[in-house]
Amino acid sequence: SLPVFSLSLSTTLFQIGVMTVTVFPVRLFFAVLLMLLAWPFAFAASLGRSELAVETETWWRRICDIALRGIMRAMWFCGGFHWVTVKGEPAPPSQAPILTLAPHSSYFDAIPVTMTMASIVMKTESKNIPVWGTLIKFIRPVFVSRSDQDSRKKTVEEIKRRAHAGGEWPQIMIFPEGTCTNRSCLITFKPGAFIPAVPVQPVVLRYPNRMLITLSRFPLRFEILWLTLCQFHNPIEIEYLPLYTPSEEEKNNPALFANNVRSIMAKALELPITDLSFDDCQLSLAKGPMRVPSNSSLLQFNRLARRIGLRAETTDTVLEQQASKARKLWGYRLGLGDFAHYLDLPVTDMLTELHSLFNQHGDGQIDIREYVIALSVACQPSKAMDTLRLAFGMYEAKEDRAIVEKDLASILRTALGVAEVDVTELFSAIDTLDAGKITHDDFCRFVEQHPDFAQEYLLSSRTTPSTPHTAPLVNGFSVAHYDMEEQTCSLPGQKRKED
Repeated sequence: SLPVFSLSLSTTLFQIGVMTVTVFPVRLFFAVLLMLLAWPFAFAASLGRSELAVETETWWRRICDIALRGIMRAMWFCGGFHWVTVKGEPAPPSQAPILTLAPHSSYFDAIPVTMTMASIVMKTESKNIPVWGTLIKFIRPVFVSRSDQDSRKKTVEEIKRRAHAGGEWPQIMIFPEGTCTNRSCLITFKPGAFIPAVPVQPVVLRYPNRMLITLSRFPLRFEILWLTLCQFHNPIEIEYLPLYTPSEEEKNNPALFANNVRSIMAKALELPITDLSFDDCQLSLAKGPMRVPSNSSLLQFNRLARRIGLRAETTDTVLEQQASKARKLWGYRLGLGDFAHYLDLPVTDMLTELHSLFNQHGDGQIDIREYVIALSVACQPSKAMDTLRLAFGMYEAKEDRAIVEKDLASILRTALGVAEVDVTELFSAIDTLDAGKITHDDFCRFVEQHPDFAQEYLLSSRTTPSTPHTAPLVNGFSVAHYDMEEQTCSLPGQKRKED
């Protein structure tokens, strides 16, 4: 009832106020002090290390390891994590080289990392952070570089190398969701932890304290730290589930392997699962001149492309190659068999469904250029202008490098993932010379003056349906297969109704 809720809120605010001026500064002081105390041990243990081999464990490295575990445990104790409940038996690295943890919801998910000193996957920039970077390097992480286009491939290869080392390397802890959620469900697992095709040990995290501050609710780091330290006790449960050994089919299909492990973890957590992923969230929330509308069929395309494995190795170079191949096929429409040959994939139910998304005329034939545009949007949602440059290159005439109104309609309809789009007004605004055609340079100049051109010229008159992602669209793009029950689960930036 409302009076009880008001009383509870008042009590909580009073507690935060009292703890802020009493316990919080003390806890923060000791947490920082302990982190500084851990630095010399991590620095000493990291001296002379190679990134390609594991050094022989000496007595002084062993002492550093024990000291670091104790110091980090004391730091979490100062933060209110007075005791940690551990269930199940951790498997040794020789049996389970990879640990998969879920759900990922908080910075405090690092507790099992510091308890085991297992390696994790981290962005390269983290190792340059003072103090923290040295602590990170101690656990021998697998670094990912955002500036290196081949970084994802290199990361997977490094994980495979360590996983097949027969227990020589420390275990690798991976959060396969790839992002933080609010623990309302398990989203699609990324395949990185499952590509090595080795046994994994699922590990589930529980925070019985319903007031635990999660990243999905409070995106500011200091705010999370402050509110968490203002709680007297923060319980956490870590449960090691039985070792999961993949079948031959799962070894050959990382997506199936990941999905089966997720089902086991969801059952242990008593949580639902959803086919939505962080990529879907990025696609929906991407900013720029071509923001994807709420009823876009690109979400369905993104889901299928991810399941089939079309997104895993798609870099800028691959997109350029795909566009070049599509341009050579200009004028040809591909049936399902030709489409499968184009992608070098067997004909499956999912590939058939993906092909049908672009079957605009209902004749079983598709324009491969539309597939390339959709793939580009899905793989780089924040780079709309790169996608449009790619699209112009596939549609423009050889003699004058220009496109006509019909071509612009095809490009923008596919890039937005909508059924139809009226570009007459937009095309006239760009075609100031009334030549009946425009170039990519003309389009770019117009976008510089009208950065919100899609909203102004294309979507302003469209009404967003109250229940998107349910009705099939007339150009073949359809998201009828999205389960609306699954969408009650929340991604970062979203909240459950009870929140």
